[in-house]
Formats: sequence, C-alpha cells, structure tokens
Amino acid sequence: MTIMRITAMICLLLASLTVTAQESIRYTGNTLVNVDYHHGQLRPVMGVHNIQIMRANREHPALGDDMGWTYNHAPMLAYWNKRFYVEYLSDKVGESIPPGQTLLLSSTDGYHWDKPVVLFPPYKIPDGTTKQGNPGVAKDLFAVMHQRMGFYVAKNNKLLALGFYGICLDAKDDPNDGNGIGRVVREILPDGKFGPIYFIRYTKKWNKNNTMYPFYTSSKDKAFVAACNELLATPLMMQQWNEEADRDDLLIPLQKQYKAFCYYHLKDGKVVGLWKNALTAMSKDEGRTWSTVARAPGFVNANAKIWGQRTSDGRFATVYNPSEYRWPLALSVSEDGIDYTNLLLVNGEITPMRYGGNYKSYGPQYVRGIEEGNGVPADSNLWVTYSMNKEDIWISKIPVPVTDQAPAHVDEVFPSLTADKALNCWNIYSPRWAPVTLGNTPAKEQQLILEDKDPFDYAKAERLFPASQKLEVAFTLTPAQNNFGMLQIELQDGKGTAGIRLVFDADSVFKAKAGARFKHFMKYAPDSVYNIRLNINTTNRFYTINVNGKDVLNSLLFAPVDKVERIVFRTGEPRHFPDADTPADQEYDLEQAGEQEAHTAKFYIRSLKTSPL
Repeated sequence: MTIMRITAMICLLLASLTVTAQESIRYTGNTLVNVDYHHGQLRPVMGVHNIQIMRANREHPALGDDMGWTYNHAPMLAYWNKRFYVEYLSDKVGESIPPGQTLLLSSTDGYHWDKPVVLFPPYKIPDGTTKQGNPGVAKDLFAVMHQRMGFYVAKNNKLLALGFYGICLDAKDDPNDGNGIGRVVREILPDGKFGPIYFIRYTKKWNKNNTMYPFYTSSKDKAFVAACNELLATPLMMQQWNEEADRDDLLIPLQKQYKAFCYYHLKDGKVVGLWKNALTAMSKDEGRTWSTVARAPGFVNANAKIWGQRTSDGRFATVYNPSEYRWPLALSVSEDGIDYTNLLLVNGEITPMRYGGNYKSYGPQYVRGIEEGNGVPADSNLWVTYSMNKEDIWISKIPVPVTDQAPAHVDEVFPSLTADKALNCWNIYSPRWAPVTLGNTPAKEQQLILEDKDPFDYAKAERLFPASQKLEVAFTLTPAQNNFGMLQIELQDGKGTAGIRLVFDADSVFKAKAGARFKHFMKYAPDSVYNIRLNINTTNRFYTINVNGKDVLNSLLFAPVDKVERIVFRTGEPRHFPDADTPADQEYDLEQAGEQEAHTAKFYIRSLKTSPL
C-alpha cells in the first residue's frame, strides 16, 4: 500500500469522524455540578419562576388532589386554547404499586392552577391475568399507568390526551415490558370537559372484546377519528410510545428500548432525538430512520429524563439533571442545536420527601416541556414541568432569551412598578403553602410578599446584580409578626455561597450569622418598617448594617467570598438533606406530613437597590 493511499484512507477516516461528531449534539462547556449542593453550585438563569402546582396530602386530601395519593410523577405539558395543561401519573403510595391513574391540571397563566381532575381512572385487570416469566396471578388487581407521551394537537385543532394502562403483578414488576393492556385516548374539549375514553392501540393479548373501553374507530366523531389516525401516522409521535408498546409494534420506527424520547428540529430540518442517559441520534426523514444512537459527548445525565427544544429566540435549550442524581434541575443553551456551551440552574431546591414509597427519588426530576406542535405560550418563554421527589408537581417559567447576568444594578420600588413586569428579573421558588407573590399590604400598597405556613418548605425570592467586591445594598422590609416564622437574607456569590446571613427570627431578634454563632444586634416589632442598608467589602471581609438611619453592626463575613452577585430572601433555614451519601430509598413518612403551621408568617419587601462603592 502506497503512502498516498494510506494518507487518503486516513483523510477519509478523519472526515468520517468529523461527520460523526457533527451528527451528535455535545456539551463543550467546562461547568460541572457539585452534587454536595442541591443547586450544584450553578449560576441561576435570571428570572426563573418555580411554581408548585400540586402538593400531595394524604391526611387532608381536600388540600391536595382530593384523593390523598402521594406518588405523583412524570408530568407532561401542553398549551392549547390559551390554557396550560399538565397531565401526570398518580399511584396511591409508591411507583408500580396499584392502583394507578392519570390526572390533569390546567391554568390560564401558569401561576394559578385548578385542582387536578381524573383524566384516566383506575382500570380493573381481569382476574387470572398472568405474565410470562412472572409467577403472579391477577386477583382484584388494578392497572398502573405509565406513558411517555401526554398530548397531541392535531391539524384540525383537536387536543388529544393519552395514557397507557400497564400491569404490575408485584412491586418490582415492570409496567413497560410490552405486556400491558394498551394505550388510551380521549379528547380535551374547549370548555375543559372530556370526550369518552377509547383504546387507540392494544398490546397483543388485548382487543375490543376483553377491554373496558371501545376502540377509537367506533367513535361517531369523524374529526376525532381523523385526529387519531393522523397521530398514528406520525413517526415522531409513535417513537414516544416505544417502551410501553409491543416489542415488535410496526408503528415504532426504532424499537430498541431507549427510554423517554423527545425531539426537536434543527434549522436545516434534521431532527435531534434525545433519550435518558443523554443518548442521542439524528433523523433526516422525520423520525422514520435514525443515525446510530450514542451518548452525547460532554453531557452528564443518568436515568432521569432530558428535555430539548428550540426556543422562541431561535436558539435551543436542553433541561435535565446533569448528575448521577436527580438534582439539580439545570439548563444548557445552544446557538445551533448541536453545540451546548453553558450549564445554568433552573431549580436547585429539594423539599423534604414527606411520604416514603416504592422507587421514590429525591429531587426535581422527569422534566418535560411543550412538544413541537403542542402550543406556544403567549409570553414566548420556555415552560417546563417536573415532579419533586415523585410527590409534588411543579412548573417553571424560564425567560427567553436565557441569561445568567444582571445587566445593571438594581433600583426597584415595587409600588411604582407595573404588575406584569415587576418580578421579571426576580428568581422565585413558590410552594403552594409558601407562595411568593406581588400583592398588596394591609395598607393597600403593592409589594413583594413572602408567605409561609409550610412546616417542610419555604418561600424564596432572589435578585441578581453585577458581581461586586465593594457594594451598598439597601432594602425596605416589613415583618408582619415577630413571634413565629423566619426570614433569612443572604448575600451570595456566583456559586450560591453565602458570605452574609441576616435573620428576622421567631424570638423577635434581628441577628447576623457570625461563624458558628449569631450576633443579636436589635429587637424588631411586627408591622414596623425597616430601612436596611449594608455596606460590603469582600476584600477585607467587613460589612456594616444600618437600620432606619442608625449603624447597628460592624462585622465580618461569616464565610469568605470573592464577590457577591445576588441577594436571597428565604423563609427558612438552608437545606443539605439529601446529599450524595443519602440512601436512595425512603420507606418512612415524616410526622404530621399533611399539616400546616398554626399561623402564616408574612414578610413584605417594598424596595431593593444595589450600587457599587
């Protein structure tokens, strides 16, 4: 073989490797998470609003889903007819333990949500049902639901909701083994009501003669049938059915058991497919055939879902847990849908798991956005939904374009801001029992309000500003009480490390953390206005506190930071459980898991200003 031929072969090999690299999405940034922190030490996306939309409650079902079921997971999201819809799975206690059902939440604005309603109810499995390889025999057994696709908006504007009835003969049985009953469909009507339930696809043992619901073709609604037929003829939709379907179902283009498929289109029309474990491939023919499925270089992702989509500014985003754990929930941005260059925080909180159960995992997980064709919210932002601890359901509004940098210092007086824009630059974490809102004080003045009646969670609001070593921070705050509740105020660096922590505590003392102890520098009274000014110098670690025109403390940062770039208001202590060494499974419930605090603590923030010194 001549040198020229060897050289030519090497060139061809290198060219093929280049093509292969170009055919795969990849993460080329250098930011990685530290799983010892729930936020992973990631910089937050500026302006993210994390909203809890369903809080499980076994003791008081009327305060939750009206049923008291505590395994809630795998939410899906659509936006149709000027309304958000979230579909999620629910089991009574733990994953894969019957009975199971699918519920639906809806909202006009993404912040205020109706109570969940049953979309697909529990399904009785015929007695005597068995599975090959499993010794169990069904007796008084109900199905569990498990689906990777929730919605489809047809070209005739029919909104279809879908679910899958699987069979678990024991707690370790797999509802996604191809031996379930089948996939069901029903229409969500413009008035919020539902059409009848039909089966749209059976697995091998099941048909219209041995199942509870009719086959979709029996519907007299021709438009509904047409929408179902259109769905069945769309390969990218069918690929989402892969795990539950028959292992040789001809509708599924790629039948290998890659999990939790989602996709987006590149600007050149190619389709990027994503699965769990950051597996990826590309299709040039709308999902009929695929390139080799392989791990996306640089991406860190385990067995939780990963979400990808094109954003309204023409860029692309992936949202996922970038670790071997299901925290934090993070986001990466790409200009071309191939090369992802940054890693930013969406939700870095883990509330205590109040109810133990089979296969319940800690963290904000199983994220899903709005699939192409399933609507574009009026605000053009990126919306995603996910479960927390496989227990509560959350949604996040992520501003587009995505940024992690405050363009200027803060000068905000809430009474003078328009309500629709006042919180655009604030990051909020807002549980149902600890909401963060823009509302009126008892004196009818618009302010930022943090409330808390949740024994297990807290309200949190944070504001980014340019990273500074010498800084003045001024804010006006009114606590509504001084004998219960708490407000912690922190100045943090880009990794979420706090150098200063001030506390309005339940003992009526305004205090500052000083190493392992606190300095008690003044008493505070309920319904009193406090104008607070901090002068901070991170280079010598000194700061001073002035309250209502009087210097009250000169102290050292309790932890060294090079610069500070955000202020955090939080109605509870920082959390460190779970951590990387926490056992995966929690079988116990927390005491009084469904109870509220006896009183609601409230804190009003009137203004915030930051300026360099």
